[in-house]
Amino acid sequence: MPGVTVTLADLLRSLPLEGRLEWIGLRPARRAALIEVGEALAVAGLGLEGDHGLRRPARLRALTGPANEPPTSATAPVLEGPSAGAQALAGPGKRNVTLIQAEHLPVIAALLGREQVTPDELRRNLVVSGINLLALKDRRFWVGEVLLEGTGACHPCSRMEEALGPGGYNAVRGHGGLTARVVRGGTLRLGDPVRPAG
Repeated sequence: MPGVTVTLADLLRSLPLEGRLEWIGLRPARRAALIEVGEALAVAGLGLEGDHGLRRPARLRALTGPANEPPTSATAPVLEGPSAGAQALAGPGKRNVTLIQAEHLPVIAALLGREQVTPDELRRNLVVSGINLLALKDRRFWVGEVLLEGTGACHPCSRMEEALGPGGYNAVRGHGGLTARVVRGGTLRLGDPVRPAG
């Protein structure tokens, strides 16, 4: 429209479509194969129950319970307020959960000259479709009842050469997805909507 000024902030907030959670994977141990599941419990500040990336620092055990006891919605902490970012950063870090875009899987496969690439090969926890994950970097967003905060790009590691073969690392560059912190825990289920918060 003539005379209407659109700012970069306006453009960054413009996400007209909802996404969808297509796949959930848990890594039971370091370097172990991912296990595909239909749902997973996300614990605020920690990650996904059953994933080796979930760590319970001593100062959070009082809130979440012992490591061998699944947290409940009553015991799972919620990271809110001005100290929430510092609290999360002081814990296991910015990489509670990793996400990748379903639309990027065929691109990675094409760059490798393969028919397909599966989510478990890329070692990400969540695969979403229908929304640009990069647009959620540095923003809070909902996956069903779970509130996440995009903390950065999920860059490939040298394991991609091992998992995908020669050229795997470079094929994933720019398509590796997003790392996120769990702000409010809950249960993630296949088919959950993915949408920006606020």
